[in-house]
Amino acid sequence: MSNDKRVYLFDSTLRDGAQTQGVDFSAADKAAIARALDSVGIDYIEGGWPGANPTDDAFFAEPPALENARLVAFGMTRRPGRSAGNDPGQAALTNSKAGAICLFGKAWDFHVDVALEIPRAENVDMIADSVANALKHKAEVLFDAEHFFDGYKANKAYALDCVKAAYDAGARWVVLCDTNGGTLPHEIERIVGEVTRSIPGSHLGIHCHNDTENAVANSLAALTAGARQVQGTLNGLGERCGNTNLVSLIPTLKLKTDFETGISGEQLSQLTRASRLLDELLNRAPARNAAYVGDSAFAHKGGVHVSAVEKDPRTYEHIDPAAVGNRRHFVVSDQAGRANVLARFRELDIDVAVDDKRLTALIDQVKAREFEGYAYDGADASFELLARRAFGSVPSYFKLTRFRIMDDRRWNARGELVTESEATVQIEAGGRQRMEVATGNGPVNALDNALRKALLPLYPALEDMRLADYKVRILTPQAGTGAVTRVMVESADKDGRRWTTVGVSPNIIDASFNALHDGITWKLMQEDVAAGGTLA
Repeated sequence: MSNDKRVYLFDSTLRDGAQTQGVDFSAADKAAIARALDSVGIDYIEGGWPGANPTDDAFFAEPPALENARLVAFGMTRRPGRSAGNDPGQAALTNSKAGAICLFGKAWDFHVDVALEIPRAENVDMIADSVANALKHKAEVLFDAEHFFDGYKANKAYALDCVKAAYDAGARWVVLCDTNGGTLPHEIERIVGEVTRSIPGSHLGIHCHNDTENAVANSLAALTAGARQVQGTLNGLGERCGNTNLVSLIPTLKLKTDFETGISGEQLSQLTRASRLLDELLNRAPARNAAYVGDSAFAHKGGVHVSAVEKDPRTYEHIDPAAVGNRRHFVVSDQAGRANVLARFRELDIDVAVDDKRLTALIDQVKAREFEGYAYDGADASFELLARRAFGSVPSYFKLTRFRIMDDRRWNARGELVTESEATVQIEAGGRQRMEVATGNGPVNALDNALRKALLPLYPALEDMRLADYKVRILTPQAGTGAVTRVMVESADKDGRRWTTVGVSPNIIDASFNALHDGITWKLMQEDVAAGGTLA
């Protein structure tokens, strides 16, 4: 086992992450993610497989400039029956602009027999030949031993022959892969420990999939046993159930173990931003319950918890949220007590005395509105507006006089089914009436577009605001089509702010408008815009 505590971090989001169902990176996306990973301090960034598809070819043709990380090209060992120097796949790797190459090969005799259908000795030769050839062109070569743990359990001697062939040929890292994610932590620790008797831990890596929800635990077990490189992805992206989540693993290593990484405290504070950037590029909402970086990771709802956290955060927070770029958050809901509301007010810089009668009235109002269907624990912006109206004032930026929605479903001249929504809004702002019409993909999008069209000439600050997520919940399903509906709208802007508002009504469009109205009002209030606006 190596006595060196330095752990090297290898990110494969741009390849493994791209295998996630529903994920499709462009070359520009990959470049943006690579730069974000580099700013966090990752040691290796695997860019993809040159020659495998046009996106990876475009990425490697003009790779981003990296300050901290080494760019890695991924590919397979040479094909059977030809030399590594005469293999087109090897040529694509060695000719790439990457500084290192990661080769994968079989380490399970079952795969050699059934998938490759070649003599087992030839597979070992393929591994050694490919590593040696790659080292003629690049300063560093890694070998991913695919299905190593399955192979080790089935035929220990052969699996070791495969990885030793790579190490003896000069591979800087020999990475043991739990490719189907079925190995448990105690098995990982035992097997990695046994492998360190043949290959130094300072040259061993671990690559785990998350099919048993153990990828992070398995990676930690491998490090405990002596491995010194960990492969994983941002937010745990990957095929099937994903890969080791580096967003969880990195702060665990940095803040909770004596292992060393190349990540500084300042770089660690960029982790939440990097995690959310990935979700932004994928056009999906970040997981609220994600460890370390989720909106709920340091959110406190129970009144007793809030009181305890205010006295000493260590009671219910295992780290300082700012260490990973996150923040503490006190949730207000129908379960909230005075402590929750006062803590939330402090976050909002609202100065309220503990015995202020308006505080009791606000708590009663929150509980009554949540009984009607509102949910303020997930709609911070709507709660802030409610609170500021109770203890001060919120500018009235516009008044909706009326709106009308029309849906059109028809067959066009080419025989295609077309659905389109049209919204007409009439608003009053700055003493003037404005009416606008807009179309959209569905009635809510049309309504949103019409409101923006009417308001933008008055309030240019809304230019960068966009609808990031939209959720509907039926609160009284027993009422059928007359059910009360709750709409949650998440908005975002160019500054990276995200805020959520809520609306409730038996009419889904009316509920949507209420949520949109709060979202627009909150944005303008944050920008310190004066009510009334000025026509452009």
